[in-house]
Amino acid sequence: MSESPGPALCGVILHPAGHTLSPVLHLEAYAELGLDAHYHAFDVPLQSAPAAIDGMRALGIRQLSVSLPLKEVALERADRASAAASAIGAANTLTRVGEDLVADNTDWIGVQRTLAPLGDWRDARALVLGAGGAARAVVYALRELGLEVGVWNRTRTRAEKIAAELGAAVVEQDASWDLLVNATPVGMYPHSDHTPLPDDRLRAGGTVFDTVYRPLETRLLREASARGCRVQDGLDMLVHQAAEQVRLWSGRTPSAQRMRRAALAAIAAA
Repeated sequence: MSESPGPALCGVILHPAGHTLSPVLHLEAYAELGLDAHYHAFDVPLQSAPAAIDGMRALGIRQLSVSLPLKEVALERADRASAAASAIGAANTLTRVGEDLVADNTDWIGVQRTLAPLGDWRDARALVLGAGGAARAVVYALRELGLEVGVWNRTRTRAEKIAAELGAAVVEQDASWDLLVNATPVGMYPHSDHTPLPDDRLRAGGTVFDTVYRPLETRLLREASARGCRVQDGLDMLVHQAAEQVRLWSGRTPSAQRMRRAALAAIAAA
């Protein structure tokens, strides 16, 4: 799979890098598929992202996963982009094709594959918290599934921008919803005692999906469950988007179930 005789080099760029499960997921997939590749986590602050992305060519990196807070920069630095990444306005995947860096977005696929077993979402109402790269992918995925999507963000102008570009509406935190999605990092380790939404805004019978995966049970999900909501953690989204990244690079699809088991083992051992 590599242009060079040695193992292919892949990785993830994000800041901070200590919490990521991406190496566990990708290395498990490479082992399953027999791919000769290494995968590393690179801690890249936002101001260093352009140089790091441009360095893919010099370093011979075949693919980069891109996480917080670098997804919009990744799209800007790419030579070309998939239709989904262009529409979303953010990229979580960069793949070298010849000398070009091709941007893609697999987050939205992770969202759809996570929600698919939970029912038919057509015409349901969704409230998405956040307006960054992850929120963009969530809104795109939900609109593709036929949901009516409202976006709330602490900075209203950012919510207005994502809503205008992706066919959503700007709403308040108390808007009605059937599906609530936290697409912010609020509640992520080490700030696990934080929540993006007061528990009195949670409604029994609704579904609450937190894209945070460390911890698996965030404060938001714990309080939502206590209020009678169906809850979904962020691990399945992470697994499915990673499996799609491997497919984009190698042309082969790994087992999402096997990747999930490896992630759970890593979480348990931490």
